[in-house]
Amino acid sequence: MSAPVPSVPAAAVDSAAAPAGDVGAAPAVDVVAAPAVDAPGPAAGRLLVAGVGNVLRGDDGFGPAVTERLGHLPAGVEVIETGIGGIALLQELMAGCDGLVLIDAVDRGAAPGTVFLLEPDVPEGEHVPDVHLANPDRVLTMAKTIGVLPERVRIVGCQPKEVDDLCEHLSPEVERALDLAVARVEETVNAWL
Repeated sequence: MSAPVPSVPAAAVDSAAAPAGDVGAAPAVDVVAAPAVDAPGPAAGRLLVAGVGNVLRGDDGFGPAVTERLGHLPAGVEVIETGIGGIALLQELMAGCDGLVLIDAVDRGAAPGTVFLLEPDVPEGEHVPDVHLANPDRVLTMAKTIGVLPERVRIVGCQPKEVDDLCEHLSPEVERALDLAVARVEETVNAWL
């Protein structure tokens, strides 16, 4: 693929398998690999919801498509769309936040349209010479290394069908997954507030 779809390592194993058979007619499948609820703690300050992806590469535009549907989140939740420029997300993290929900196309080998809720296992210490085009997993690594990654991070991801062709629309499978992804974002931020 000319535009790689980031795959962030998950701390937990997927709890459900994707359906077999004709995925063209199947509804979006939900795979939860991380709980939306963390241990009770102090009230959250700024929560950041960030949609990433290239809207010119088909299903890679999943993150921005979800952010377009998130205009109704509670006070204290900021929704941004960073495209493919990793530096924008890193700068938002440097401004500070108590939690991050990252929305992206995530290739985990499942049926297209499968929605994942993941808790990433973010390593430290990776040098990235050009942060302008750093993919999300590298941005998370850099943020952790410089001490700006919040303790609470979740990824709402969707298995893409097509990211190599130049087009401005999502596949039908990924389009059907948008409402489910919105629900996962809402559940996560509401659990953190």
